[in-house]
Amino acid sequence: MSNLPIFEFILKNYKNFNSRATRDALISYWQHIEKGGKMLWAVAGAMSSAQMGITMAPAIKSGLIHALSVTGANLEESLFRLVAHNSYKDFPHYRYMRKEDDTKVLEARMRRVTDTSIPEDEAFRAVEKIIVPMWTEATKSGTRKFWHEYFYELIQKLDKGSHEGHPEESWLLAAAEKNLPIVVPGHEDSTFGNIFASHVKTGDASANIVKSGIEYMVWFYDVYQELSRGEPPTAGGRASPANAGGGIGFFQIGGGIAGDFPICVVPSIKYDLQQEVMPWAYFCQISDSTTSYGSYSGATPNEKITWDKLTAETPMFVIESDATIVAPLMLTALLEAKADPSGANKLIEKYT
Repeated sequence: MSNLPIFEFILKNYKNFNSRATRDALISYWQHIEKGGKMLWAVAGAMSSAQMGITMAPAIKSGLIHALSVTGANLEESLFRLVAHNSYKDFPHYRYMRKEDDTKVLEARMRRVTDTSIPEDEAFRAVEKIIVPMWTEATKSGTRKFWHEYFYELIQKLDKGSHEGHPEESWLLAAAEKNLPIVVPGHEDSTFGNIFASHVKTGDASANIVKSGIEYMVWFYDVYQELSRGEPPTAGGRASPANAGGGIGFFQIGGGIAGDFPICVVPSIKYDLQQEVMPWAYFCQISDSTTSYGSYSGATPNEKITWDKLTAETPMFVIESDATIVAPLMLTALLEAKADPSGANKLIEKYT
């Protein structure tokens, strides 16, 4: 019996079409990590509500994910899953729900996300009681932080007795504990972005306590340069020979600002700052968006070459499928490979 059952299953069975793209992206991801490369994950959609943290959290802890770009919704929903998991309600037959059925969901103070729902009182209002005092205190002291820093602080100071979800399945907790570099572009477009705006409107909090998206990019310039050289994001000096030169790859789920914002860092450093920069070392996107006119989600990777985000030599993969199916499979296989590198390499040699 193989110690890498999922890894071997993909190599053995995924031969053509989207399965082949999945296999090739998996092999390239693993080889990138093996040579000391880093990986940024850009996560759009409602992946936290879909419990992607089950595989993302251990992947962060094991060094398979080194930086993140997420929507404000994914950031906060990872926290919601931790504090209110038992109060979520699933709707497996959501396709057959009527308007009247969804009205009942609203009246039950639930917010449906496809086939599951976020409980308002146990999630939104429970977190609001903790984070609003953080905002008011920051307003009084004149403190300014990035949006994710408030959530990093909050999730780590939560009493463990308040955890309804499994903490080992919270990607936000794993990222906070490692102080993983993360950008949250467009964080205003989220439930807590709206709640924050309301407190700014009433004068309880100052808009200035949250650093802007422009400041995120300014900070990310340095983070990218450090990660692409193989240095830890907070370290100074030279990269160690063991992990230098691997570069940083880009693994994207969905489209929109979570992907578009961070991938632009390379051409911006090159053309706007006029500094030398390593190109992205890998690119994979999981998306069910079809190629279409003007759609970033549906744009082929080749188009990014013209914007100097990728090069002709960048390993590029597009998996046209559901990320809730593909990403956990890939991460599980990568976790197996991380635990048994020589076994993984032997299987690659056997099946390719």
